[in-house]
Amino acid sequence: MTETLVLGGGCFWCTEAVYVRVRGVLDVESGYCNGQTLNPSYEEVCTGRTGHNEVVKLQYDNTQISTRALLEIFFVIHDPTTLNRQGHDRGTQYRSGIYFTTPEQAEVAQALMAEWASDFEDPIVTEVLPLANYSAAEDYHQDFFERNPTQGYCMTVAAPKVSKLRQTFAQWVKD
Repeated sequence: MTETLVLGGGCFWCTEAVYVRVRGVLDVESGYCNGQTLNPSYEEVCTGRTGHNEVVKLQYDNTQISTRALLEIFFVIHDPTTLNRQGHDRGTQYRSGIYFTTPEQAEVAQALMAEWASDFEDPIVTEVLPLANYSAAEDYHQDFFERNPTQGYCMTVAAPKVSKLRQTFAQWVKD
């Protein structure tokens, strides 16, 4: 059965680069969610005034991969303990977030966060909220890493996350 889960783990280019490689993930789309502005532009989101987060919307087959496995990957490929920041990317649009579409996804997220809390030196600040006001990002953001693997940001930020996926979750990587 196909489900939708939306994740904010910093720059959507990096998060998308990871999840397109995960077995059971049928589609990954970069976008914006949980802000006040309808259909914001990238430029508007970057001001921090829309309330939106840069996210990836995952369509996945829950008979091939579980919500828990997707969230385990999420907590390994980004830092869920930094508020409104991932690496050098700063602002509310880079906050750590899990935006669920079913109550079961919320339950899995809360349980996993409680289970893994002691694994981190600082408290987990990931927000867990129902998905609201989602819109797809502009076309030039879609499949950015795939189209620009030698671009500087992709090489220094996205590529290491893809490597971490391959090393830590080899069983979930598509052939």
